[in-house]
Amino acid sequence: MVGKFVHLHVHTEYSLLDGANRIKDLFPRVKELGMDSVAITDHGAMYGVVEFYQQAQKAGVKPILGCEVYVAARSRFDRDPRQDSRSYHLILLAETDEGYHNLMKLVSIGSVEGFYFKPRVDHEVLKQYAKGIIALSACLGGEIPNHIINGDYETAKAIAIEYEEIFGKGNFFLELQSNGIEEQAIANQGLIKLHNELGIPLVATNDAHYLRKQDAKAQEILMCIQTGKRISDEDRMRFSTDEFYIKSPEEMEANFSHFPEALENTVKIAERCNVTLEFGNTILPEFKTPNDMDHYAYLKQECYKGLKKRYGDANQETIDRLEYELSVIQRMGYVDYFLIVWDFIKYAKDHGIMVGPGRGSGAGSVAAYCLGITNIDSLKYNLLFERFLNPERISMPDFDVDFCIERRQEVIDYVVEKYGADKVSQIITFGTLQPRAAVKDVGRALDIPFAEVNAIAQMIPNAPGKPITLESALELSPDLKARYVQDEKVKELIDIASQLEGNPRHTSTHAAGVIISKNPLTEYIPVQKTDGNIVTQFTMVQLEQLGLLKVDFLGLRTLTVIRDALYLIAQNYGKQIDIDTIDFDDKAVYRMIADGKTEGVFQMESAGMTNFMKEFEPDCLEDIIAGIALYRPGPMDQIPTYVANKKNPGHV
Repeated sequence: MVGKFVHLHVHTEYSLLDGANRIKDLFPRVKELGMDSVAITDHGAMYGVVEFYQQAQKAGVKPILGCEVYVAARSRFDRDPRQDSRSYHLILLAETDEGYHNLMKLVSIGSVEGFYFKPRVDHEVLKQYAKGIIALSACLGGEIPNHIINGDYETAKAIAIEYEEIFGKGNFFLELQSNGIEEQAIANQGLIKLHNELGIPLVATNDAHYLRKQDAKAQEILMCIQTGKRISDEDRMRFSTDEFYIKSPEEMEANFSHFPEALENTVKIAERCNVTLEFGNTILPEFKTPNDMDHYAYLKQECYKGLKKRYGDANQETIDRLEYELSVIQRMGYVDYFLIVWDFIKYAKDHGIMVGPGRGSGAGSVAAYCLGITNIDSLKYNLLFERFLNPERISMPDFDVDFCIERRQEVIDYVVEKYGADKVSQIITFGTLQPRAAVKDVGRALDIPFAEVNAIAQMIPNAPGKPITLESALELSPDLKARYVQDEKVKELIDIASQLEGNPRHTSTHAAGVIISKNPLTEYIPVQKTDGNIVTQFTMVQLEQLGLLKVDFLGLRTLTVIRDALYLIAQNYGKQIDIDTIDFDDKAVYRMIADGKTEGVFQMESAGMTNFMKEFEPDCLEDIIAGIALYRPGPMDQIPTYVANKKNPGHV
């Protein structure tokens, strides 16, 4: 380890609307300042940990994985607004892999069990999961500094003793900061006194919320967006100085020249923190077979039952294809995956829940067709199994399954009941500050009249199929560029919005994705409770990289419409129709589509698609397949040629 100082208290953009340190920008700056380690300690959650770890590895910087948790004033279960609306800060850093797993459990418990205004842990649960964790007493919002500045030194002392007992001698540090705040100077005096009396070591941090000193204004605006305040509001939450940035080791040395051991301890802690995240190891839940039958034998049995049902006396070519697919499924370790998907689709069908015929690459599997996972005969349409599962390309298979939108939750509930509530979770997504929204949010915070801000936002062009940024908008829009150059107020608005665009603004839940795990999810990831549902703190891509099984339970209103139509036909005409066996050669249907009567027809409702179908005049299912495949960016350019060739096969 080279260097004299390591930042151990850092907030990234995943301290939502409170941290302006972009992970992608943090590591180049850390290296530029001569440091080779840095920590992530976002407020109450671990949203950014995987991205932070991966970016650190690429940059050649050692990642220290942590969190600034909130500690309940009493128990995490207490919710008296007079006593429990306030919580304290505490920095937790994972020293070992066990410590990282304990940190995930603590953060999860804080949200699932302790949430009240903030996700909260308490001393009881800290004791339970303290192993492998190094703790720091945090900023002025910490329990110990808070009691010191309120004149209650003895309580601060008792809590310091308790924290050292919880985490173990040498694993708890008193956190000194130098930020120009009067109360911080008082807190530091008390912390030094505690150090002298109790021997608890000191550590220097800077509670960095932004990258450079000049970014303090952007941080203020970010906090205004978070709290719905304007920069002119006297009562807004704010930092009273501009010192909360990634300082150089030299700046930290100048601030703590009288306490060199506090600086040295940052390096010692960094050297102790060694956590490895593993990617690419598939973690499938275990499927329970009847009478503990061998899983592959059971899968093969069910496939051959389905083969008989689908093909009758199947020819050797079909049998060979099924055997090939089964061998690949077994060799790649996805036997249980097929059984899991087959099981919940079977449950849906057995309970009258409409299920789609299948979409995506999964339709290329004969095994899936035999199991009833799809209703598409891949042999009939010459579809490739290798697009779905390729022994030459190691990647998780992915069935996209559509369910009646009104009963989709019943299938998810079945999966939760079967595998356990602690092993099933929905997936988090992040809403981000897009360019126009960033301009509007920043303009509101800067107290610029709405009409003026809206006029600027409207100058940001749309670029279909391409992500637009404020930087590219200035190049594409001469009017916006002129206002930016000529008006200082507009320049400040655009500059700050550019700093903040792309930042996560809020969390939400993925519309379809569900994670199913072998062991309790908190063995692998942190989770939280959102609107009563358990949701992961890592995104879909990160979960797949960590090897967890994601299944898309897509809610499709078209299936609900079909269900209702079948019911009404039975009620009014006494006819029972099996939607899975309807005739695909009904010419009246193709005439309807060619006439442009596509309102309410799945994937054909848009004006562009309707006009295309009128020109194309499809007369068979293969035409519909080709049309949907063509109507997307890229292939769209070939539509005129395709239409001309359909109408005149000799056309070149």
